[in-house]
Amino acid sequence: MSTVYDCSEPSNRAAGLAAAAGAVRSGRLVVLPTDTVYGIGCDAFDAEAVRSLLDAKGRGPDMPVPVLVGSWTTIDGLVLSVPRQARALIEAFWPGGLSIVLPHAPSLAWDLGQTRGTVMLRMPLHPVALELLRDVGPMAVSSANKTGHAPAASAQEARDQLGDSVPVYLDGGLSGENIASTIVDLTGPDALILREGAVTKEEVNEVLGVEVEVAR
Repeated sequence: MSTVYDCSEPSNRAAGLAAAAGAVRSGRLVVLPTDTVYGIGCDAFDAEAVRSLLDAKGRGPDMPVPVLVGSWTTIDGLVLSVPRQARALIEAFWPGGLSIVLPHAPSLAWDLGQTRGTVMLRMPLHPVALELLRDVGPMAVSSANKTGHAPAASAQEARDQLGDSVPVYLDGGLSGENIASTIVDLTGPDALILREGAVTKEEVNEVLGVEVEVAR
């Protein structure tokens, strides 16, 4: 059976965060609020847990799972290098609705799907998510919905879709804007916007000082 914790009440929030941390450390799934949509997450370094996440969503490894982090500095241990453009975007938009794709550190023992040596990283602007991430470390997190269905804007919407495949739901109220993050790919010679979302193309252009193309 799954349990929903109302994080608007301090004692429930503390209990929920403890339950979520325990679930993550034991290879199970949690649903957590973010500043965009609700996410379903697990330990980023637990390949079996990541497979359970993909199974819960009904999708395969051809759609790799992004990774959420709880601080700017966490990224340094996860990627091959942090280029100047990535630093600029992190300083401008983290925590917030911008995801960055970079080559991951080859020494990392994780299996997020068919990533082709890359990882998509984001630091969410939500106190509950940040507290959990700072406790358990990087988490593989995807939108908390069945593939092909609308992203969940509340814990209840997530539970309606995912049910008891997730043992712990952290209810942080309605998500901010029910809009996905913007994704900027920095794996090539030039920055490329893979998806426009919470951060506009114009905002990315301003920070990087160049006209960034949008993938077609």
